[in-house]
Formats: sequence, C-alpha cells, structure tokens
Amino acid sequence: MRGRLRRFSALVAVCGVLAAAGCTNDESELDVQSITVHVEKQPAIAALVPPKIADSGVLRVGTNPPYQPNEFKDPTGKIVGFDIDLMEAIAAVLGLTPRFYESAFDKIIPAIQAGTYDVGISSFTDTTEREEQVDFVTYYRAGIQWVQRAGDTIDPDNACGLRVGVQSTTVEDTDEIPAKSAACVAAGKAPISKQKFDDQDQAVTALLLGKIDAFSADSPVSAYAVKKTAKIGEHLELVGPIYDSAPYGIPLPKGSSMGPAMAQAMQFLIDNGYYQTIAVHWGVEAGMIEFSQINGATE
Repeated sequence: MRGRLRRFSALVAVCGVLAAAGCTNDESELDVQSITVHVEKQPAIAALVPPKIADSGVLRVGTNPPYQPNEFKDPTGKIVGFDIDLMEAIAAVLGLTPRFYESAFDKIIPAIQAGTYDVGISSFTDTTEREEQVDFVTYYRAGIQWVQRAGDTIDPDNACGLRVGVQSTTVEDTDEIPAKSAACVAAGKAPISKQKFDDQDQAVTALLLGKIDAFSADSPVSAYAVKKTAKIGEHLELVGPIYDSAPYGIPLPKGSSMGPAMAQAMQFLIDNGYYQTIAVHWGVEAGMIEFSQINGATE
C-alpha cells in the first residue's frame, strides 16, 4: 500500500441508477457540501504555535486531491472535503488562516521538511517509517469496510459463494478478497465471486442494481458512498467491522512545537463536539477517534 490505504473516488454513477428519471453526466450535484463550524481561538493552545507561523497568521497546508470524501475539488475548482473542513477548524483554534496548496502526494512530506509547507493533510497513514521523516498528529482511523444494500444480512467473515465488488488493483482486490475466498475453499465451501471494476463508482452502481451482493473498499470511501447514494433515495449501509485499521495523521516537522499545538487543537475539537459534527456531515463517523496523539503508528 502507498501512503493512503488506497486512492480512488466514491462517485456514484447517476446514469442507469436514475434511468427512469433521466440521465446526467454531472455527478457533482450529489456531492456533500463543505460545512463551517464556528470555533473560537484558544489562546493557551495558540501560544504553542512557532513564532514564525503565528506572526504570519497563515498556516500553509499541502494536500493532494482527489480522494473523496477527504480531499477533492468542487465544480468551481475549490479543494473541499472532510480533511479540509477539519483543518479549517484546527486552524481556527490556533488563530490561523489555512492556505491549501495542491501537490503531488509524494512531494508533500519533502516540502514540509524543506519548510515550503507548515503541515500537510491528505489521508496520510501514520507509519513508523514515515515517522523517521516527520511527526504526525493523529485524527482518524481508516481501514477496509464492506457495504451492502439496506436490509441484507451480509457477513464479511462468511461471504462464501457471494458476489463481492472491488476496485481493480486495490488491497481489497489483491489481498483481502482472495484470502477470504481461499478460506472458504479450505473449509469446503464455495469461493467468493470477486467482481473487479476499473473505478469504485462502478462497484457502487453494480450494488445498487443488484449485480453484486456487496462491495469492499476503504472505510471513508465506503461511508461516503452510503451518504451520497442516500441523496437519490437509494439505501446502502455499512456492514461488519472495519478491518486492518490504521491511523491517519497530519504530517509536520519533527520536533516542532507545532506538534503539541496541532494535537491539542485536535483534542479540543474532539472534546467539544466540533470533530463529530464535521465527521457526521461527511458520513465518515465510523473512523472517529477519541484521543489525538503525536506519532501513533502501529506498524
């Protein structure tokens, strides 16, 4: 896996699903819109911000869209998403104005090390290897999450003989479903019928149309698909636990006082309900954490 768990969109194909109501190629109308939570500056926390950043009043943030729903562009080209709304709120606690810079994913950490960006937010998995380069402030846990049609009784740990959709080349395609299917065969049961799709939106549509029994994807992507399809009156639901979860972290320079500042700002949002408001708005509350920490890698 690369820095994120996987990287793909959770767009819902309107054509076919809404054939009776007409067809459109513009799916942006189904996207969740940004939310602004009004947070006051917390002077005791803001005092931890390095003087150079505090004096500028600006927090330079590197990010890499698209990765719905965490960071992607709206129809006007503005970068939006769960990560973006969360960073807006963190910056407000610190008395700063965030300025987001679009970057290649693998360039963000080097740019933080070089001082080009103050921090990054782009669905980074906090790993021990990356912690050798930068510090991370944790804000979420993501893993693998299955989705079924509402009312079905799919068990991801006993899906033998079922049709399960995955996006091609993802960990769900290369590792998870093959391992689960092999376990079925070893137990004398029918293998899982893995249905591969080039794009995640195709898997979502196939489930809506009953062509597969479930799909497996990254947990925030799955959660967003459930929330987004509800806008067109379709009902999907998350099923089973989140598998192989790992923390998402905000990268920042090693040893900087920005680490404690960001961690305390994040904890303030958690303790006072702002974090939950943002996560619920984007439909990703399943991965919420209770405590933010610096360098929380598990592997």
